[in-house]
Amino acid sequence: MTRSFIDWRHDMPRTVAEKRAAFRALHESGCFMLPNPWDVGSARYLESLGFKALATTSSGFAWSRGHADNHMTRDAVLAHLREIVGATDLPVNADFESGFGATPDDVAQSVKLAIETGVAGLSIEDSTGDEAAPLFPIDVAVQRMKAARRAIDERGGDTLLVGRAENFFAGKPDLDDAIARLKAYSDAGADCLYAPGIKTREQIEAVVKALAPKPVNLLIGGVSEFALSDVAALGVRRVSVGGGLARVAWGGFMRAAQGLVDGRFDGFKDAAAGDALNGIFDKRA
Repeated sequence: MTRSFIDWRHDMPRTVAEKRAAFRALHESGCFMLPNPWDVGSARYLESLGFKALATTSSGFAWSRGHADNHMTRDAVLAHLREIVGATDLPVNADFESGFGATPDDVAQSVKLAIETGVAGLSIEDSTGDEAAPLFPIDVAVQRMKAARRAIDERGGDTLLVGRAENFFAGKPDLDDAIARLKAYSDAGADCLYAPGIKTREQIEAVVKALAPKPVNLLIGGVSEFALSDVAALGVRRVSVGGGLARVAWGGFMRAAQGLVDGRFDGFKDAAAGDALNGIFDKRA
């Protein structure tokens, strides 16, 4: 059932604790879609469609600010998290990149700041940003995950922690290593596990089986042979799209803009109607 913006504006919006509890409950059974808005408007529109939770996207946010992915400051990301959390009554999972610090203490401090924004969950990656050594050694990555776990526990423990193995995004597509890392992150306190970049049925089944009963997030950021029901049957608990929706928006904008360069206006043929957009967002006044 579609949930209207008017429904969102009830007298008693959910508290942060209630949103976190609802988010955890989503991970207990079944499989849910976790779409990724990149600004307030896209977050509010996704809420209107009836999704049960949202997740930020580091790439979509960075592009909206004219930067490449992973090139935003911690302060900018924290401000973005506060903005998205404040824009919706849905639980929000934060794409918190690598925790904005190399050491466990740095990660712990960043996680505490993220929790204060009201997010219901956050992910910590094991990527370094160094092309020569793109992944933290597993023992270092585990200490960073443990630091994130301690930071969450010190704040009440109700924020969901997602451990990410970045092998397939970091040019190290070793499934066995990714699984070993995810197992270690699970043991270190991660509530949900995520290996962005796995795509085949065999890869998905291997990750889900190795990490059971912990929930697994699957990234599907483009056209896929799978429907949500297919990956649910494989045991995946949640599906996110990363920067996929932002790339769709950018694709339409870039094609229309290039048309203007060429003196054409056909790029507007699939544009949303202004009256429809006004009708959606006026209800949030």
